[in-house]
Amino acid sequence: MLLGAEAGACDDRGAMRDVYISSLEEMPRHVRETGSSHVLSLVIPEDNPATPSEVRSEHHLFIGCHDIVEPYPGAVLPNAGHVRLIMDFAAAWDGSAPMLVHCFAGVSRSTAAALIVACVHERGREQELARRLRAAAPHAHPNRRIIELGDAALGCGGALVSAVESMGAGAWRERAPLARLSFSSRAGDARPAPVPEG
Repeated sequence: MLLGAEAGACDDRGAMRDVYISSLEEMPRHVRETGSSHVLSLVIPEDNPATPSEVRSEHHLFIGCHDIVEPYPGAVLPNAGHVRLIMDFAAAWDGSAPMLVHCFAGVSRSTAAALIVACVHERGREQELARRLRAAAPHAHPNRRIIELGDAALGCGGALVSAVESMGAGAWRERAPLARLSFSSRAGDARPAPVPEG
């Protein structure tokens, strides 16, 4: 189990929240072992997993998309609607128990989504969150399109894209070990960004 070096730490800005990142295959076991109350699944539609018995059905969000950054015949490109769902799911999560985010391998879609979840609660700390993600998950290679869409939806002005670029290339892993991204949140900080007009 690979966990972030700063996981579980607390500071004066608020209670700590934990987001675990895993592969599809190991998701059920990690939900049990981490006590996660919420699950965010980013896999192709035919791989949509059953909701673990430990998780309420309304606390399991399924985002059906492929791990691509440009349109491809027969594939589902991550879109702004997907990112809005992730942000709303993150804002509704109270953080009293962990959230587990997974894709097929635990490398690309899931790490991008985990950063967006963290940014919903830690606005303006994109570089620090990206640094924590790299420390926790040397294999992380966040999906660029999901990050770009998240940057726009969160109103980061390019800060999230820049933070992910500063992470550099991840160490290749066919199946990633469990990783934990920890961050704090002040009461009232978790709120969806306004939807841009047009």
